[in-house]
Amino acid sequence: MGRFIFSLQNILNIKEKLEEQAKNEYSQANLLLQEAIAKREQLEERLEEEKRRLQEDISDSLNVREIRERENAVEIFRMYVRQQILVVMQREKEVEVAREHLNEAMKERKTFEKLREHAFEKFRLEENLREQKEVDELVSYRYGLDSD
Repeated sequence: MGRFIFSLQNILNIKEKLEEQAKNEYSQANLLLQEAIAKREQLEERLEEEKRRLQEDISDSLNVREIRERENAVEIFRMYVRQQILVVMQREKEVEVAREHLNEAMKERKTFEKLREHAFEKFRLEENLREQKEVDELVSYRYGLDSD
């Protein structure tokens, strides 16, 4: 049997590398998203802590300066949380884009793998026909020798 050579093997190799790269990019984007979510959660916890402290200061003392400082701290943490929510939303968009790129890379690789499978099947059929022809010729030759 002859050796199968897929004429588009170089392209298939490139598509496999592009898919691997897209997987890495998706993984990285997902990691950044998880980090952003964790940071948002930390900020939300800190905001709740500042709110609790503000309530304690309001109920414990009448020191207006301390109460204003706590109110300012609460507002600052609210702002940080809002900013982090925007960061999380951006990271989610980046993950979605990376997922779409990965899906596209997978489709392209699968397309070339299907082409390779079809080419290999065609190669096998041609090889079987060639072998059958050789067997037929050999049988005809022997039959011709035996009849002489």
